[in-house]
Amino acid sequence: MSVKTSLLIILFCCFILSVKVIASDATHEIHGHYHGSYFVESGSAEAMVADAIIARPVGLVTTILGSAVYVVSLPFSLLGGNEKQAREKLVKEPTAFTFKRPLGEFPSLD
Repeated sequence: MSVKTSLLIILFCCFILSVKVIASDATHEIHGHYHGSYFVESGSAEAMVADAIIARPVGLVTTILGSAVYVVSLPFSLLGGNEKQAREKLVKEPTAFTFKRPLGEFPSLD
């Protein structure tokens, strides 16, 4: 499969998944906060598809890049005394997002 075909498939999937889903109950709350009548419920089929096709691959790339940045910045963060913070933000959080949460469950940004 060519790069152009792959890009078109990815863009098509992003377009399909970005279409807002009209909720059957306009007063539905997600994580205790009202998000209007357009939402994708956490744990729904749409959320699982978006997670499997978009979020997990992006999370994997973020984990790999974050780990590389952590290794490169390690001498500086050791000198600065913030190695634990760097490890948490660059390695642990992307790893947990990618591998430790249930499919279709996204953490709240509140």
